[in-house]
Amino acid sequence: MTQKSPSPQPASEHLGLTEKLSYGLGDLASCLYWQTFMVYLTFFYTDVFGIGALAAGTMIGISRASDAFFDPVMGMLADRTRTRWGKFRPFFIWMCVPMAVLGVLTFTVPHLAGNAKLVWAYVTYNALMLVYTAINIPYTALMGVITTNPLERTALSSIKYVGAFTGGMIIAATLLPMAKVGGWLGAQSVERGWQLCFVIYGIAACLCFITMFFTTRERVVPPRTQETSVVRDLGDLLTNGPWLILVAATIAFILYIALRTSVTAHYFKYYVGSRTLTLPSFLPKSIAGTQTWGWETLVSVYNTCTQVASLVGVILMPFAARIAGRKVAFMVLMTIAICSTGSFFVLKPDQVPLMFGINLLASITGGPIIALLMTMYADTADYGEWRKQRRATGLIFSASIFSQKQGWAIGAWVALALMNSVGFVANTAQTPESLHGLVLLMSILPAAIGIASMVILMFYPLHEGKMAEIEVELKKRRAADGVGSTIPA
Repeated sequence: MTQKSPSPQPASEHLGLTEKLSYGLGDLASCLYWQTFMVYLTFFYTDVFGIGALAAGTMIGISRASDAFFDPVMGMLADRTRTRWGKFRPFFIWMCVPMAVLGVLTFTVPHLAGNAKLVWAYVTYNALMLVYTAINIPYTALMGVITTNPLERTALSSIKYVGAFTGGMIIAATLLPMAKVGGWLGAQSVERGWQLCFVIYGIAACLCFITMFFTTRERVVPPRTQETSVVRDLGDLLTNGPWLILVAATIAFILYIALRTSVTAHYFKYYVGSRTLTLPSFLPKSIAGTQTWGWETLVSVYNTCTQVASLVGVILMPFAARIAGRKVAFMVLMTIAICSTGSFFVLKPDQVPLMFGINLLASITGGPIIALLMTMYADTADYGEWRKQRRATGLIFSASIFSQKQGWAIGAWVALALMNSVGFVANTAQTPESLHGLVLLMSILPAAIGIASMVILMFYPLHEGKMAEIEVELKKRRAADGVGSTIPA
């Protein structure tokens, strides 16, 4: 039966908790894949799939950089989609199953030799990234059309990243223990373990996206007089000054993260290794006292703690943004995160507790930053509509994802290229030069890039007062134009 459209409602209405939490499921599902790309993909290709560091880095760098150019195309396609369910929500249903299937194929190690194996890696990973883009761009853009209220957007972005870090925690806590030989899934080989993991993650991601499709709504639509024009959309985007500043700051920020996360597993496997630790008796019996921790366990706990601390930071982020404003909050949080990251340069392999403590500080302050940046992208969509009387929400957000992918592409390539240049060879004892390269990639190099991100964002002009003025003006225009009714659920 055809569903009737609901009565018109204000575009900036307050959102119910159910809808907010449902929106967060999208990033939980996405980060089952994205967290794997960030933290374990380089390790998978060098130590499990079995290709050299330089070949893996080149493949990942080329794939991510080229896929990023599909983001604006996907954004414009989503902006031009017309269905009874809206512009963005249908993609959750259309793309979730293909993404799950391609995830399994990407993390399958085929019985092929030489170039044929490398071709498999290129084809499956690139196909997965294209489908990931086709579902993640509409999902991210949905934030810009659920509400126009800046405070609601900040809360929604916080919940989005609660979902993201929850997905990250799941990957950090379960992937290596499930994938290893004789692990939780009882795999007979590590290759089979990785494949089975992504069967499970794919099913979970599909359930999340389907649930979100049925429980979210699109409320903000473009002006009725807006004409479709690819050239004008791109022109509006490239003349949107605040958006250009955010893109540059985002690339630098993601590069800051990518350099560290691309080598975290390598850092623990080759630099830290297995360690005998004595933990306080008040902790659970399974970990209290003196025992030896393998590198797989250490890196799993380390990455899980990173996600937990980042989650706490994201939950606190709306309060910090209300008190200090988003730009000031970014500067303060980034300063602490950079100092914490840089301090890893002086840490020795046996200082594991100190590594964990410093990483908690870096994560609780660095975790909320990408959430702050996403709320600013929503503001640049409003700014573009206010300035040009045209709105391209999908394009705005797709281009933000473009900047993130460029940062990850550059970061993964730089990390693996540097490892190759200092003589890294997987599954062997590393030279002093190789170990020093891993330390630099965990400390000084990302800290320097983080400083660049701060300098760029100093020029961002859309403070809270300016956005309040823009929202008032846009409300008047939409009321005069008769725009603001919701799209059917």
